[in-house]
Formats: sequence, structure tokens, C-alpha cells
Amino acid sequence: MANLQSLLDQRASAWDKAQEFQNRSASETDMSAEDRSAWDAALADVERLSTDIEREERHQRLAAVDYTQVIQAAKEEDDERHGGPDQAAAYADAWRTWMRDGATELSGEERGALRTGWVDGKELRAQGVATGAAGGYLVPPAFRAKLAEAQKFLSSMRDSAEVITTETGATLPWPTADDTANVGAILAENTQVTEQDVTFGQADIGAYTYTSKLVRVSLQLLNDNAFDAESWLARKLGERIGRAQNAHFTTGTGTNQPEGVQTNAGIGKTGAAGQTTSVTYDDLIDLIHSVDPAYRLGGRAGWMLHDTTLATARKLKDGQGRPLWEPSVQVGVPDALLGYKYTVNQDMPAMAANARSILFGDLYAGYLIRDVQDVQLLRLSERYADFLQVGFLAFARADGTPQDTAAYKAYRNAAT
Repeated sequence: MANLQSLLDQRASAWDKAQEFQNRSASETDMSAEDRSAWDAALADVERLSTDIEREERHQRLAAVDYTQVIQAAKEEDDERHGGPDQAAAYADAWRTWMRDGATELSGEERGALRTGWVDGKELRAQGVATGAAGGYLVPPAFRAKLAEAQKFLSSMRDSAEVITTETGATLPWPTADDTANVGAILAENTQVTEQDVTFGQADIGAYTYTSKLVRVSLQLLNDNAFDAESWLARKLGERIGRAQNAHFTTGTGTNQPEGVQTNAGIGKTGAAGQTTSVTYDDLIDLIHSVDPAYRLGGRAGWMLHDTTLATARKLKDGQGRPLWEPSVQVGVPDALLGYKYTVNQDMPAMAANARSILFGDLYAGYLIRDVQDVQLLRLSERYADFLQVGFLAFARADGTPQDTAAYKAYRNAAT
């Protein structure tokens, strides 16, 4: 925490220095070569320190993960299945041996521990919806949590949208109603009240199965590795699923895949002719005010944009020459753009002709992500035995859909 605050202080100092040179040049005909060199150096320091801050914040987020919030229900089920926390821990140790060396290297005690993970007394070598979270030897909670957290970290959408977890993947419907166009009226004395029905609709969300694809690992590597192969493999498989999901949650077509938050977003502002790769200060102000204050002032409103778009926005200034981008100087307080937080999502389209390149609003109210149970792992030991290899692959069931399109709007670049 102290290191992060130090980085924030250093960036604030570098930013002030850059602004000093910029303000000085505004009152002179040309910036001197010496001032320009110092200005460039200060801006370079801001960029470098911003990268360091993002890295440190990422480290702290991962270090502060409360895994019980990710797999609490599964952990309780595992403890009960295995006969208590101590037996569940013994099972997890035996499972790691099995994952690394296969069934032939298990001791009698480890085999006994693993039997507590069987379903109906039988080893399952493939997962199915009928057996819930079971599959092969059941994956211990810690490994599932690592998969889930790696998946989550690679998904910018999960930081902004509402995320729910369900036990099954059955289609989940919910009622909708938009009564905002209806208003009350003054009632005159001895006059009958008029009627105005509320119209209901229905939305639903399903579940798609995502796979990390197969990873084959040699027995030599599994036996001889000197690093934490478990965490490494969990991270890689989770990252693959996270990338796929984030792309669909952002720009998915809605046909045989989730509909993305950006795909059919309402247009709050369209750039003027010639603004195929640019945005102006006035455009951003108009985009903010295209969202109803009920969403804008609720404390959750913010921006979502690609990093290259953010780079363009960071160069914009208001009518007084002040940058729209505001670097944070306090731990826990995000950088801001026109006073609102922003999320960098690399699956958002970069600015181009007709691109919905910037979103603004309450994305938590606007978009729903549904997970089905936990990320699952499958180990294939016999299939590649002749290569002395073991196959690993992960699965996750999830879906995403816009749930309140009035909660956010998009900036669309000009067509030409």
C-alpha cells in the first residue's frame, strides 16, 4: 500500500510539472527547446508511472482475493463430502499428486482420500450436467478458485456488469417493465380516475459452455517442474476462458453466443463529419447527458473504452485548457475522465468509421453476466499415454445479456 501511494505521489508531481510547462507555453509564442524537452520527459514519467500503478494495483487485487467469496458454496459441499475440513485438505493434496503423477503413483492413503471425491462409488472420467460439479476426481476448491479468479481478471466486463451464479444452466427468465413514459395527473373533484395499465415484458438468459481448449503436458514436466505448476496451469486455462467470455460480453452477436454490451447499445452521441477516429470535449459532455440522471447520478456511472481511445481522450482539454483526464492521487480512488471512473476494455472497438467506441453509464444496471457453478477441470491421462503426456482442459458455463439498455449509451464515430 505504501509503495502504491508513493507511485501515486510521484505521478501527481510529474503531472503537475507537465501542466506547468504546458501552461507556460500557452502564454508564449513557441515553447523553447529546453522546455519542450522537459515537458516530453514529464509526460513520459506520467505514462511510465501510470503503468507501474496499474501493475501494483493488479498485484494488490490478486493478493487480496477472498477465495471464499468465489467458491464458498462448493467449499462447504466439499468439506461435507470428504468428512470435514481436514479430510478435504488431505483430498486436495492427493488430488495434486494424481494430477501431477497419475493414479499409479498414489499411496494407499491418497487413494482412500480420493475415493471421497467419487460419485456413487465410481470414478467419473467425463463431466455431465447430471452430476453437478463432479468430473473425474473432483477438483479441489483452491484449484477451482484459481481458475475462476484468472478468468475474472481477464474479463473487464466482470468488473462493471452485474454477475450472478446459479446451480443449473436452465434458461433463467425475469419480468421487465418500462413505465417511464406514463405520468400521473391532477384529479378534479367528483371526477372518475382514468386508467393506465402497466405493460410487462420478459427477458431471459441461458448458458453457453466455454472451453479453454486442450493443453498437453509431458510427464517429465509434471514430475520434474520446480515451480508451482498447479497455479500456472490454472492461470493459463482461466485466462483463455476469460478472454473468450470478455470478447463475447463486449461485442458478441447474440447468435450462438452472448449478446455484447456494445453490440446494440443505444447511440447517445454521433461524431461530426470527419471524426472517424476522434472525439471532442463537447461530444463527451453530450454523451454524459444522453444518459438519464437516474443512472448517471447513482454512483456507479462510468466509461468503458479501448486503451487507444483512452489515449485520445487523455489529450483532450476543456474550454479553460484543463485536461479531461484526472490522475488519482489517493490509493483506492480510480483515475477519472470528466469526473467519472473508466474501465479499459481491450475488446471494445478502437475508434473507426461508425464504431461504437465509447460507452458511458451504469453498466451494472445495464448488463447481466450469469455463471453456472464453478469452472471445471478435466484430466486425460490415458488418451495421450503413448506420448507420455497428460491432457488438461477447463470448462465454464456462462452467458451475458443487456438487461437495461437505458442505463448506458454509446458514442459512435462519424461514418466519413
